Amino acid sequence: MSERYDLLVKRGTVVLPADVVEADIAVKDGAIAAIEGSIDERLAARTIMADGCLVMAGVIDGHVHLNEPNFGHWEGFATGTAALAAGGCTAYADMPLNGNPPTVHLDALRQKERLAAGSSAVDYRFWGGLVPGNLDHLRELADAGVVGFKAFMSNPGGEGEGRFREVDVAELRAGMEKIAQIGGLLALHAESEAITSGLADRMRREGRMGPLDYAASRPVEAETSAVAEALALAEATGCRLHFVHISSPEAARLVARARGRGMDVSSETCPHYLTLTDRHMAALGPVAKCAPPLRDAARVEALWALLKAGEIDLIASDHSPCPEEMKLGPGLTFFDAWGGIAGAQHTLELMLEEGWAKRGMPLTQLTALLSANPARRFGFYPRKGEIAVGFDADLAIVDPSRPRTIARAELLHRHPHSPYIGRRLSCKVVAAICRGTTVYAAEDGIVCPGAGRHFGAIPGPGHADG
Repeated sequence: MSERYDLLVKRGTVVLPADVVEADIAVKDGAIAAIEGSIDERLAARTIMADGCLVMAGVIDGHVHLNEPNFGHWEGFATGTAALAAGGCTAYADMPLNGNPPTVHLDALRQKERLAAGSSAVDYRFWGGLVPGNLDHLRELADAGVVGFKAFMSNPGGEGEGRFREVDVAELRAGMEKIAQIGGLLALHAESEAITSGLADRMRREGRMGPLDYAASRPVEAETSAVAEALALAEATGCRLHFVHISSPEAARLVARARGRGMDVSSETCPHYLTLTDRHMAALGPVAKCAPPLRDAARVEALWALLKAGEIDLIASDHSPCPEEMKLGPGLTFFDAWGGIAGAQHTLELMLEEGWAKRGMPLTQLTALLSANPARRFGFYPRKGEIAVGFDADLAIVDPSRPRTIARAELLHRHPHSPYIGRRLSCKVVAAICRGTTVYAAEDGIVCPGAGRHFGAIPGPGHADG
């Protein structure tokens, strides 16, 4: 019997777009060639036995910060994508900061492309940026295939002349007009600079520099007021809009209502807003600092309810690492510490634990939030995001009955700090397959470094570049 397939993933519990079935998956030339109840092993050059395991579409993480060029000492493509692969992620979209230069013009994009080639373990695309003064560069970035453009409504921090800067209302409107003209997508960090900077200044004057003071300096109203302002501008300009890392149900509902009245707008939330609270931030310290900050337990549950109701579109890690001394260095107040959570490696496991195992979210809905929806919104569809014949063979194999405690030693990103260290899980990603190539195996770690490819934009529903 001659071989027809390169790979057979056999006897897994396969999470399809609309159903969960016991099936075998055959792979040929990097794509899914067949999904059947039973396929003869003799037809394949290689077989992976997935007995007792979930086989899911590889996660597509639309929001990571891998920080090259010139900030690879914070996080680089090799280490950051090793963590992503170990978490069952097979494609990602890298944000335009904190590299130096940030990806706000074509030369910076080309630098990033050269550095990622041969270093990324999984497939990738890049975001461009919208900052003061770069309107004339947006078209060239769009033509070069960026996912869309990231902008901040509040100060993103950082130092130096080349740092990524926020836009004011006039600059945001002008950017939206330009992005609408080129059919692009704007990804927006929505917090009011006036509110956050004013409250932060007051906290500093009063000597209130702890974790809960930080949370109070970035209240829910800072998020909702910025979201409302951005929605009004997007409605006026016709700009397609995506809100990153929404932390509050109040803001998520504003976005959902705008979509309900016909706006092309989407939202994401993050595992840390679904698993951690402001009390965790107080207990764990700066390792759990992010912006917007972690919220109270009631809002965590409200976000889960909105996810189940389909009112939040997708989940992304917002992996934003830094050297450990920037979190825990001597003399740093909580306000001084770098605000970003290193979470690339555990998105899928945390969401299976908290969403499926604890809250009963259907696996089909979870895979849509983690894979299909980001694929559609960020231009990976219709080649990625689902387990279907003809799609890239991007698979995450998860043992759902493998209890463990997250340990510092397992972290593969460059600086091994994470608010999830010590957290109990009942599942583990045991393999990640990108275009039919096993890039991660639990027993061996990263087995095919540099296997990732730059994914070109695909026209179709949800295409970000127009």
